[in-house]
Amino acid sequence: LLYLVLGWMLSVIVASGILSEASLRGLTVSRSAPQRIFAGRPFLMGLGLKNDKRRLASFSIEVEDLVGGRPIDKKCYFLKVPSGRLQQTSYRHTIARRGAYRFEGFQVSTKFPFALFRKSRLVEHAEEVVVLPALHAVTAPAAGALARGEEPRGQLGRRGEFFGLRELRDGDDRRDVHWRATARAGRMMVRELEDESVREAVIHLDNALPARPTPAEDEALERAVSMAASLAAHYIGRGFAVRLIARGEQVGPGQGPAHLTRLLRALALLATVADTVSFAGAAPARAQNIFIARRGAARPPAGMTSVVEV
Repeated sequence: LLYLVLGWMLSVIVASGILSEASLRGLTVSRSAPQRIFAGRPFLMGLGLKNDKRRLASFSIEVEDLVGGRPIDKKCYFLKVPSGRLQQTSYRHTIARRGAYRFEGFQVSTKFPFALFRKSRLVEHAEEVVVLPALHAVTAPAAGALARGEEPRGQLGRRGEFFGLRELRDGDDRRDVHWRATARAGRMMVRELEDESVREAVIHLDNALPARPTPAEDEALERAVSMAASLAAHYIGRGFAVRLIARGEQVGPGQGPAHLTRLLRALALLATVADTVSFAGAAPARAQNIFIARRGAARPPAGMTSVVEV
């Protein structure tokens, strides 16, 4: 009787190993990240599981994303994946801080069929996700430059009198391409029109930190980056041309959702530098120049319209 019991237990262990191995074999995992992920805001990460086996189905499959070599705290469970079928699900996750995060792959596991053992394997699927700074509802700082109304200001836009020709830059509208001038010059040329309504906002962000910053200083800089991102979204939503100037880096000018995405991505990947690094540009005339910095960190450059300390 004891030999019969032992044989039955060993057969259950062997059967469990064979069936769990067959359930994990032939599985392909895919990831579908959202277009925009903001720091501190929950998002849905899509996962797809495809069973490439011809006949056998897979049962009781758990999939976990790997970040930094460790599974995150969310699991996706698939009860049954028939042969040749793709099933999709998603999990909710929150990343607290901006920056680039590398999702290295997946851990696929199962307890099928008897839930006595867990068998797992790693699936490599590297993908980098950029987490954008947190956005908050803000109001534009009070400044005289916003009260000029519709006076002609010698700035450029999509309507108005012809101003001139120049070479195509990032963020320009393809509808403004002057094809005859392009054919003559051998490079893309666009029209510039003098507009009465287009306004420009320049965000100057002080991204300097000490060599060994305290947690309070580091958190203050993150608030400054979030404020810069929020003001960029605010001004672009009001039709402004927005430019970003930081220490050692600048972006812009430009308008529209595509340019806002470039600004947010630049802010998400903006590195901290020493206070000896100079700003990548000066304050242009006839623009709304906003200086954003940690409280008491640095004196604003000349030409600032508004100063925001966080």
